[in-house]
Amino acid sequence: MPELRHHEIAEAGHRILNPFSAGKLRLLGEVGRVGPRTRVLDLACGKGELLCQWAAAFGARGHGVDLSEVFLAAARERARELDVADRAGFEHGDAGRYRPEPGAYDVVSCIGATWIGGGVGGTIELMRPALAPGGLLMIGDPYWNEPPPPGAYAALGCAPDDFATLPDTLKRFEAAGTELVEMVLADQDDWDRYVASQWWTVHEWLKANPGHPDAEAMRRFAHDARHSYLAYNRRYLGWGVFVLRPGPA
Repeated sequence: MPELRHHEIAEAGHRILNPFSAGKLRLLGEVGRVGPRTRVLDLACGKGELLCQWAAAFGARGHGVDLSEVFLAAARERARELDVADRAGFEHGDAGRYRPEPGAYDVVSCIGATWIGGGVGGTIELMRPALAPGGLLMIGDPYWNEPPPPGAYAALGCAPDDFATLPDTLKRFEAAGTELVEMVLADQDDWDRYVASQWWTVHEWLKANPGHPDAEAMRRFAHDARHSYLAYNRRYLGWGVFVLRPGPA
């Protein structure tokens, strides 16, 4: 999977694989009332910072699933570093096909990976069976700050209906049978630190690996990422985590 490999290289220096700060990740746990009895399932968990940080800060217990062995190795190392390996476990697998124990979790999250269900609605349906009565779903996803010009879609690698404005994002949540009860949104600095720091990481990787089989692809990745971010992403695309309480299925 070339795209996954590109992100494993570009995000080698990241702990959080989204435009989100550690402070906002903790805030998300606070607004979600995460505590010592909270059981969390994180689908497409990346490097596991959500589970590790919430285990350390709130005493939560959780399980993460991800496709990347590289990211999961970092997640397990982070759990050992924070002394929470007994409360934060990780499993290699396709989060879109993962079938957890029904009703086993108080929080089910999918932060920045709604592709696992083909979009917001499908991802909510994947998450719903694992949720205990009274539990919360947490969806991290982009949204349009304003309708972008036509050239943005190809540059950002998305279709016009992949994302929506915030009011229309709310309509998508409601159409999926959920109520939006909280949210924590990224700001411009969160975006800059997430994206621009990847440019440096790739620059250093290319200096150290000029003849690597992935080198040419990473040069294109960095070139395209810089141009699309500065031309379109920075102005038009927002990002946030939305806390949802599902209604009856």
